[in-house]
Amino acid sequence: MTYVIAQACVDVKDKACIEECPVDCIYEGERMLYIHPDECVDCGACEPVCPVSAIFYEDDVPGDQKDYTAASIEFFNDLGSPGGAAKLGPQAKDSALVSALPPQA
Repeated sequence: MTYVIAQACVDVKDKACIEECPVDCIYEGERMLYIHPDECVDCGACEPVCPVSAIFYEDDVPGDQKDYTAASIEFFNDLGSPGGAAKLGPQAKDSALVSALPPQA
């Protein structure tokens, strides 16, 4: 299991979670942040610092946002496991789910 960032992060990208993550597993897409499911150690440090409450333990993702678990996996399909977001930097892409969303207020 891992943590998942859901819809509330889209077009917000506060990045407080990135600063809190001890294993550098939160990657930046164009419109939102993504937690690498294989690099996350399930420490939970990111969840309480998210100002928009967008981070959930995988089993606790609200039913209407379950697609964000698959969206996170999709985001990493071509990236693999780079071993740290800081060295990779922001990515000029998002999952198809996020890319299809209208701008969030």
